[in-house]
Amino acid sequence: MRNTKPSNPSNYQGAVYNIAIQSPLRRCFDYLPPVEHPTLLANGVRVLVSFGRRQVIGIVVGSASQSDLPESKLKAILSAIDEKPLLPKTMMKVLHWAAEYYQHPLGDVYSTALPSRLRTLQKTDKRNLGWQLVKTNDTTEGDLFGKAYRQRALFDIIQTSGPVTASQMADAGFNSATLKGLKDRGLVESVEQPPTPLQPFSALTAQSQHELSLNFQQQAAVDLIRASNNTYQCFVLDGVTGSGKTEVYMRVMEDMLCAGKQCLVLIPEIGLTPQTIDRFRKRFTCPTVALHSGLNDSERLAAWQQAKSGAAGIILGTRSAIFTPMLNPGIIILDEEHDSSFKQQEGFRYSARDLSVMRGREEKISVILGSATPSLESLANCHSKKFQHIALTQRAGEAVPANIQLVDFAEQSLKHGFTDYTLAAINQQLKNGGQVLIFINRRGFAPVVNCASCGWSAECEACNAQFTVHSKPAGLRCHHCGAAQRIPTSCPHCQSRDLTTAGIGTQQVESFLQQQFASTPVIRIDRDSTRRKNSLDEKLNLIKQGDPCLLIGTQMIAKGHHFPGISLVVILDADSGLFSADFRGLEHMAQTIVQVAGRAGREKRRGEVIIQSRHSSHEALIKLSSQPYNEYADYLLETRKATEMPPYSYLAILRAESPDFNNALRFLSTAASQTQRLIRVNSLKVEALGPLPAPMEKRAGRYRLQLLLKTKTRSQLHKLLSQLVPNLELIKLDSKSRWSLDVDPQDLI
Repeated sequence: MRNTKPSNPSNYQGAVYNIAIQSPLRRCFDYLPPVEHPTLLANGVRVLVSFGRRQVIGIVVGSASQSDLPESKLKAILSAIDEKPLLPKTMMKVLHWAAEYYQHPLGDVYSTALPSRLRTLQKTDKRNLGWQLVKTNDTTEGDLFGKAYRQRALFDIIQTSGPVTASQMADAGFNSATLKGLKDRGLVESVEQPPTPLQPFSALTAQSQHELSLNFQQQAAVDLIRASNNTYQCFVLDGVTGSGKTEVYMRVMEDMLCAGKQCLVLIPEIGLTPQTIDRFRKRFTCPTVALHSGLNDSERLAAWQQAKSGAAGIILGTRSAIFTPMLNPGIIILDEEHDSSFKQQEGFRYSARDLSVMRGREEKISVILGSATPSLESLANCHSKKFQHIALTQRAGEAVPANIQLVDFAEQSLKHGFTDYTLAAINQQLKNGGQVLIFINRRGFAPVVNCASCGWSAECEACNAQFTVHSKPAGLRCHHCGAAQRIPTSCPHCQSRDLTTAGIGTQQVESFLQQQFASTPVIRIDRDSTRRKNSLDEKLNLIKQGDPCLLIGTQMIAKGHHFPGISLVVILDADSGLFSADFRGLEHMAQTIVQVAGRAGREKRRGEVIIQSRHSSHEALIKLSSQPYNEYADYLLETRKATEMPPYSYLAILRAESPDFNNALRFLSTAASQTQRLIRVNSLKVEALGPLPAPMEKRAGRYRLQLLLKTKTRSQLHKLLSQLVPNLELIKLDSKSRWSLDVDPQDLI
């Protein structure tokens, strides 16, 4: 790559540029200056370089007077793409920190941070074309157009206004066919228009009156955050569901927007984007842009450019929006900060929550981490005074906390997952004009199909998992790798036709409730029922009309949604997290239950919550149903401290995957030996566990093994990783095997 002769050695003037290039190699590459660029290139500009047999885009990240390689082995940069850096120095500093902290290639980190249009060789902008009249002799006679009245009207507009763009024509009601008619007649020609420069948005004027008045706790929260103006401070806004956290966000955002500063707001799910951005646009007059994976490349680049130029006052996005540059940064807000969606699970495994804190520190702006169920890491940071804790313990307005009941069904017969008591409660709420939410975090009709004669069950051959039965459309599907097949009519092992299903899913619950409550609309919201464009919005709008209905949902409805008509929430099976193989199981279970329960009773009517369980006497469920979440969280923190698990220790997982179990095992065995050697040589207090099979040993045809690294001191972990990772890159792996490192993993599955 770097060992070929440079294209123009005589251009070497003592300057060598360090270039970050997207590749799996955890290092940067030295290049000589470009032939036709005598001035010094700034850090952060893009350059075109020859990399192996390809021409790729890299980012200048440094320069030096000389390289470790001889001049004869250095290539020259082919050309400079930018005159000025794409990212501010503060953002570049955060990216360099992230590459070091997560032990990830810097070039790949930069690639993640930039829109795809800026990291490829394709043109980043379409030409801004306008259409003007061709300068010929008399073209204004009426008989020239005959009955083509639309063409004549467009012709008159272009004649009067000068060059008109396609978007201006569309705004005036003309389509491309009308323009084509003028082009075919030879009456108009295109001319390139200079792009309209993006200008910072105009600062807003503070509202003298607000539609909603703040209660004492909300006002105290706003005052405390305001006091940190122009300095870094991380606040954990710990507010019970319905306490008005969003109103606190918007009051603080208003302060920033009135000062001409920008607000970056991160949310965990794309599904929450439309309702959130609609709320902001109704409240604020400044331009608001959204950044998420649902945008095409052009839309994403346009939104990114508006944020970078300062033209957008509010930037709303999911996890990757944390990398969006802002001209005048004012505040960063993470709503539902506990959500695991903020941790990237593939490739560059960063935490948007942790990066937001680091970015706030570098930008010298405040960060708000909001949640009704804050993560144990954030609460531990509050206890150690690294973050400032703000509690909102009262629901806004006249809403009161929901009444929670534990219903044990260990010795009861269920009707498609429901006890008689639960069905009676649902019926009563519907008679009273209320809406009912049934939560079951399992898609499909049933999680298992088996043979009553021999015990065979349908399993995915590519995964250590059973097929889920789906009824719409009918078939077996693996929710881990996506494999699908027909539902068998007989057992492939003993040929018996006595096949049965076990367990329940959203589709089965939907079918049962449609029969049980035939006169009441049943609305199912899960990944399967919302695949069609706009289907989620349509379902949410039906619920918000307030008429009695039954809503069935998974995690998609557990957070962020405001359903004022829901008076009863039913959690069908709360036991999944009680005996999880993941040490975060109890935390995730509690967060889900509290978030779902918070959908009930958000207006004047008091809400009811029924939690069905086979283990209603379990200490965790009793505490969760009888105490506020923060007291339950203290109980979990004590457990974590006793077992020396995060946040009282630090973890990293080295994973290996391969179609061949032995290949993955060989790699991790070698890695484990090197790890133990480095621990001894450096006298590190790091515990290495493994290699061991992952809890799900096989997924999508690949065997998965892992080596767990654990220590009480973050610095010791990173000292080990900084020496271990370069050694891992030297271990030979076949082309079908791969390894990855996950620092601060969100789960061990």
